[in-house]
Amino acid sequence: MTYHTQFKRQFDDYAAEAGAALPPAARVRKDEALPSSSPPSTRLQFFVRLFSGVNKTLVLQADSTDTVLSVHRKIESITGIRTMTKSFGVPGIDQRLIYKGKQLQLEQTLAVCDVQQDASLQLVGRMRSTRHPLTWKLMSELIALISNSTEGRLIKKMLSKILTMTPKDETKSEEYLRIFIYSSVPAHLVKLYVSPSNSEFNNKDTADECIREFIKLCKKLLSDSIYAQCVHIVLEFCKLLRGAAGVDDALYGFCRSSLADIMDWYDADAMDVLPLQDSFPLVRELAARLSRTLELSMGSAEFVGLSCSDVHEFIEFMHPVRSALLCQKAFDCPFTFPLTEKGNSEAGSKRFVMHNYKEKIEGLHHIFCDLLDKLELCLEKLETRLGLKEKEKDEPNVLCWSQYLVILEALHRISKMYKGLEEGFWKRMRQRRVPLCFLIVKLSKRSRDYQWILENKEIVNFEIRRDFAMMMLREGSGKNEELYEMLIDRSHLLEESFEYIRHAGPRVLGRNLFLKFKNEEATGPGVVREWFYLVIQAIFNPQNALFVSCPKDCRRFFPNPASKVDPLHLEYFVFAGRMIALALLHKIQISIAFDRVFFLLLAGACDVGLFYFKLAGKNISLEDIKDADPYLYSSCKKILEMDPEMVDQDALGLTFVCEIEELGSRKVVELCPNGQDTVVNSENRNKYVNLLIQHRFVTSIAPQVTHFARGFADVITHPWLRRSFFRILDPEDLDSILHGSKSDISVEDWRAHTNYKGYKESDPQISWFWKIVSGMSAEQRKVLLFFWTSIKSLPVEGFGGLASKLYIYKTTDSYDCLPSSHTCFYQLCFPPYPSKDVMQKRLHIITQDHVGCSFGTM
Repeated sequence: MTYHTQFKRQFDDYAAEAGAALPPAARVRKDEALPSSSPPSTRLQFFVRLFSGVNKTLVLQADSTDTVLSVHRKIESITGIRTMTKSFGVPGIDQRLIYKGKQLQLEQTLAVCDVQQDASLQLVGRMRSTRHPLTWKLMSELIALISNSTEGRLIKKMLSKILTMTPKDETKSEEYLRIFIYSSVPAHLVKLYVSPSNSEFNNKDTADECIREFIKLCKKLLSDSIYAQCVHIVLEFCKLLRGAAGVDDALYGFCRSSLADIMDWYDADAMDVLPLQDSFPLVRELAARLSRTLELSMGSAEFVGLSCSDVHEFIEFMHPVRSALLCQKAFDCPFTFPLTEKGNSEAGSKRFVMHNYKEKIEGLHHIFCDLLDKLELCLEKLETRLGLKEKEKDEPNVLCWSQYLVILEALHRISKMYKGLEEGFWKRMRQRRVPLCFLIVKLSKRSRDYQWILENKEIVNFEIRRDFAMMMLREGSGKNEELYEMLIDRSHLLEESFEYIRHAGPRVLGRNLFLKFKNEEATGPGVVREWFYLVIQAIFNPQNALFVSCPKDCRRFFPNPASKVDPLHLEYFVFAGRMIALALLHKIQISIAFDRVFFLLLAGACDVGLFYFKLAGKNISLEDIKDADPYLYSSCKKILEMDPEMVDQDALGLTFVCEIEELGSRKVVELCPNGQDTVVNSENRNKYVNLLIQHRFVTSIAPQVTHFARGFADVITHPWLRRSFFRILDPEDLDSILHGSKSDISVEDWRAHTNYKGYKESDPQISWFWKIVSGMSAEQRKVLLFFWTSIKSLPVEGFGGLASKLYIYKTTDSYDCLPSSHTCFYQLCFPPYPSKDVMQKRLHIITQDHVGCSFGTM
């Protein structure tokens, strides 16, 4: 007798014996007589997993009175796979169907085999075709050991041996590991787990230890890629344990958690690894557990934290469910109720497929509604506890709430699958924006946390968006504690700064900056703040031709299309991008702002890539250019609003061209092919306006924006962080971060954030000082603040947004001395002047714009 024949017989015996692992109702012996009267026929839908190499699952339907032989024929007609051959006129099986660890006999009906609705059958090959005869022998020995051994140590030793023999080649290893399932080893271990124990041998504990040890050894002994192939083994344990021990069983929970860990390795192919009929019951089961926990939290005095394990598993098993439902071809997506069917679905098999998907689509919608309703009530309870509706002293422990936000993110993904559901989701979140903002602030540790909600700007406030943007800048720059030293001559400020920053690599730019002006003693953060302010003012000075200001707001800038008058203009745009990113990174307000068009183009450059940012030009609308070019905006509005008949009578006299000035000469540029001969009429005037805007605000400054974005990217090196930075911010947000507060400086706020050293607030010198400051012009106050701190613009929160309070120090200098400052520490120093007039004269000198800098000593 050959080995192949011997192992085939052994496998046939063990495959049949595996039925003993199942409940008595599921066992059918080969010699069991069929009942005299056939039971009523029931229409069944079930799944057939094809053998390794085909990687496909069939959805079949049949009557419960149909035979296994008819199922084989149906598989062959659908797939073309020959499941039977004829030898001497008698059918011989080349492939066999396994259900619950038992080989199904040809003459038996599906009812006798106890095939249930949505059951999973496995089509496996004959023993003679296997490339692993020794493996089958080893599995046979292991099954015998499980059936007869009274010592778990030997079983665990055999399981470890099986894993150490796993081929290193991924193709061979997959087939090898599937033999573990086909040979019914999992069924025998589960049989041992649920079988009664005796006084000498505890079957449940032994099987529990063996299954846990085997799954842990898979991760320990196998490479990552081969460990991922164990998903089918762990899934088999889950199915068997769910049916035999129930969903609340501890070992089943361990296997389900292990399955979720393995699913971490899969992304796009998740639905192929874990088909819908396997993944959806897991999602439904975990959703029920989460729903019960939320109910407990709603009804108890204290908040009940969601299990991290339950949440993690729910998220992992949702991936294949979403993928399968989005890829199905039975119903239109996004789904609407009643569900809209695709194509002709008259065939019976198609009807069953559609019913299967319909059930899952409706079931997922129910899960969404149930969890969202309960989560919203929990958020309402949190809002009350926070004292936002009813004042309470104690702040709740928010750590237990972290998983609530994770589930909300999963529900948001689900909402995108159904028409109108996402809008309803965000509407309900807006009603709970206060507790949501509270949780985001308290729980966020990385910039990647809660990105899904940050991009919805109606939910989170400016302070949260700004804090996350700053977090992204820190993470994206790779900032380190080393110093980058610069020695700058004030008389050549822009040129020397350009050379220092131009030649610094991205790693160097992430360092802390140490700067000193030539022939000056002062160093430290105050000098760095002053340098930033002066350099950026020079960059955006219209006389340098790099940027132009908006006609209605001279603090707002966009790139100058005529910047090429300077041969180094593109290098200077790289320099400008670096300086802006560095100013953001070092939290320095620079008293300039970007025009909306420039913001949108820069956001587009960071979103689609530095060399393809022209795609972002499609987002530039007529309303966007209102501030950048009021004249063009007004002209385009008139063209669009003009009476169609007048336009068609060529009253405008326009063609698809525009005039530009380049290096002192004017030239005509066609906006489209044959634009010179294309007359603007009522039908094409929208196209004309769009092309005009595209040329003026995208095409003409494309090189400048690209190089600016490249410089920005040299500091914020991580592409994902760059994209997210602009996605979570509005143009107005960046204005506030870059420019700072646009309100006049409040003397009351200033005084409230100032402390005294050597003076008392009741001293006459302090009283005189604040009276003098109150009488200053807005510009004089800015100069005084700059002299004191090297800050020209305050954060939007005012003085409360600074790193520390300000200080006034009493000195022993002569009354003839002017005030001095230590800008690094926000210190203003002056002697006790004898009168208000004397103090006013001294302050008047230092608040002249050409004097109010370089007085700082540290």
